[in-house]
Amino acid sequence: MTTIKGPAIFLAQFLGDEPPFNNLTTICKWAADLGFKGVQIPTWDSRCIDLKKAAESKTYADELKGSIAAAGLEITELSTHLQGQLVACHPAYNELFDGFAPTELKGDLKAKTEWATQQLKYAAKASANLGLNAHATFSGSLLWHTVYPWPQRPAGLVETGFTELANRWKPILDVFDENGVDVCYEIHPGEDLHDGISYEMFLEKVNNHARACLLYDPSHFVLQCLDYISYIDHYHERIKAFHVKDAEFNPTGKQGVYGGFQGWINRAGRFRSPGDGQVDFQAIFSKLAQYDFKGWAVMEWECCLKHPEDGAREGAQFIADHIIRVTEKAFDDFAGQGADENFNRRILGLN
Repeated sequence: MTTIKGPAIFLAQFLGDEPPFNNLTTICKWAADLGFKGVQIPTWDSRCIDLKKAAESKTYADELKGSIAAAGLEITELSTHLQGQLVACHPAYNELFDGFAPTELKGDLKAKTEWATQQLKYAAKASANLGLNAHATFSGSLLWHTVYPWPQRPAGLVETGFTELANRWKPILDVFDENGVDVCYEIHPGEDLHDGISYEMFLEKVNNHARACLLYDPSHFVLQCLDYISYIDHYHERIKAFHVKDAEFNPTGKQGVYGGFQGWINRAGRFRSPGDGQVDFQAIFSKLAQYDFKGWAVMEWECCLKHPEDGAREGAQFIADHIIRVTEKAFDDFAGQGADENFNRRILGLN
């Protein structure tokens, strides 16, 4: 068994215009002072990384890695959540996702998809240059607007959608494979890969590609009323990244899973700071330790109530308190009698 690495923090929700959140050096020092040991890097933010340069220059990658190490931190994974969203984007969402790509591509869905695909390929090479073996992203979606089958979905629609999704991702997965890096899809509402079944449908379409792996984030499963503990039993071999994010689901006589178009604070299902929601992290950390998860426990902060700096401070300690230092021996070794085949056969009545 392996002790999970951490605590780490996803920087995306903390970057801002004011110090210490406005550049990589100062935000890393801030994170280290809170007790974090790793950072997950959002690759769309130029304050953190020049993704193309990191893919093409090992020298730049080494310098980036060194500057983070100088703060006492490691890079856990790179993230292309925004770019991954654009690998597959239905035209209905074209304008809504314009902000995820360079301004000169505004409104041009085909150009945004081509740009996003290249971004993912850069991410594969950049991850390898940085010595990383896992990468966090979204799958994007062609089918999400049909997730509730009303009106009835035309026969073959889902099949066609997943075939196209796989066709877009297969060349990307191959580049990641060439670079020895796992693609960890965050299973998330709004993505075509939003639960275990949809992930399996995609996996079949990419011929069970070895690099088509998972980022485990239980908060999204709480909001779907999915058993997030048994999910680990099903998919532990594919789970290569882990977001520590909490959530709560409190349905009423007026709203449930869909939320009635309410803002986050008024929804039945909402995200919370680690420890403030309903996720059983003790069970999760135990399961991941049991299955020898070798990655990082990365806090992703998304809470509609608590101040982010308080969430980060508390989150670092929360993760540290939940990481299980795995044992190197069995608790009953003191009563063992060693190995003796003849003795074993006598006990079984075979001599």
